[in-house]
Amino acid sequence: MAGAWLIAIRSGQSGWIDAIWSFAVGGVGATLALLPHDGGSSPATRQFIVASLAALWSLRLGLHIVSRTMKSGDDPRYVQLRDEWGGNFRRRLFWFLQIQAGCALLLVLAIAAAARNPAPELRLGDWLGIAIMFVAIAGEALADRQLAGFRADPGNKGRVCDAGLWGYSRHPNYFFEWLGWLAYAAIAIDLTGAYLWGWVALCGPLFMYWLLVHVSGIPPLEAHMLRSRGDAFRDYQQRVNAFWPGPALHQSSIHTPGNPRA
Repeated sequence: MAGAWLIAIRSGQSGWIDAIWSFAVGGVGATLALLPHDGGSSPATRQFIVASLAALWSLRLGLHIVSRTMKSGDDPRYVQLRDEWGGNFRRRLFWFLQIQAGCALLLVLAIAAAARNPAPELRLGDWLGIAIMFVAIAGEALADRQLAGFRADPGNKGRVCDAGLWGYSRHPNYFFEWLGWLAYAAIAIDLTGAYLWGWVALCGPLFMYWLLVHVSGIPPLEAHMLRSRGDAFRDYQQRVNAFWPGPALHQSSIHTPGNPRA
């Protein structure tokens, strides 16, 4: 993350931070997943599966952020931080990214806990985890594609995207990002109690939910949308849930800016 900080400062494109974070979490997670354990000389099938899921998630998200950064310029959440921090932006950003590195440790532990489940054969939880991850990656990719298509239409300038998945959740990409971390919990947890360390994998979805919904995902992004879209976005907030897809559960309006997505 120190390298991500340097690249962001030198290039003036803060989007590289999130791309590098995604590649780093996936790369470190996949590497830990493949390390032999219990005296084995080579990784078990479950380890290869978990490493592949981490790598697939990392590459999909990281490459998407790279493409978005190259096309769309600086991330508005980091722009807001630059305005708030003023002359201290470089120093405060550096230490903020070290906090992001520490937070990533929880996610990597979730991946490692899943890979180290000692069950000798693949279980229902393994297949469920694979299915969850594929649904999560496909859903997030579809949401990103729908938003990109909406923005590419000049007639939609100044409007709020409510097409496709965006008509069921104001942040379907965040929802599917969170969903993917449930995959490791499904693989890791053994309800018989034979592998108590598997419960550590719950730190992934729990932490990611807190991060996306309450800290660095929805709050700063919706604050930016309220500034740029005004009443159009307020109307959207009243019609569509912030996170959970489906019929509107309640009316909500988030006005408080927060930190960039970790």
